[in-house]
Amino acid sequence: MNEPIVARHWLTLAAPKVAPAVATSTVLILGRIWNANGAQHSVGNAALMVVLSAGSAAAGACASTGWAGDSVIAGTAFATSGGLALAGVAGYADGLSLPLLLWALATAVAYGIAARHWRTDRRDSLAHNRHMTEQHTEHAHVERVEALRAGAQIESARAGAAYAEQLAAALITRAALPGYDARAVEAAGLPQLPAPEHH
Repeated sequence: MNEPIVARHWLTLAAPKVAPAVATSTVLILGRIWNANGAQHSVGNAALMVVLSAGSAAAGACASTGWAGDSVIAGTAFATSGGLALAGVAGYADGLSLPLLLWALATAVAYGIAARHWRTDRRDSLAHNRHMTEQHTEHAHVERVEALRAGAQIESARAGAAYAEQLAAALITRAALPGYDARAVEAAGLPQLPAPEHH
């Protein structure tokens, strides 16, 4: 019932929020490094990136259709396609304005997709916490009922023990009275007490 309190580091909390920007910035930087190393105006390099980007997009389309479509694989394939396209433009373009424009667009799209997943995760987390609270409340109620039942049984046993003590004290007191004759009582044939019923 007592769950440990885990204090998460601020970097752990911030990492998912900056991951889309870090990913698109990394692709842009690598594309510009590639541009500086001879990719600029290279038709072969541009054709390679177009083929790779189109292949990733086709794989995403195939993964998202049909009865066995997988949204995670489709999303990964589309993100790879976009990253390859951004890297190709960053590597092939003359200036920095078009790569920066595509970087801003890709970052905005990445944050839009990530926000959707963050909302889903938050909704699932809230539903799980609500379910666990209901379970704890139900178990606490059962525990209280069992504690009351056990307390009633203990009180009943105490009352029975007190009665037995009082009966023993009464028998001892009666035996100590002057003129008490146990044989005369036995000879009188008093009825036996009924045996206690066992529940």
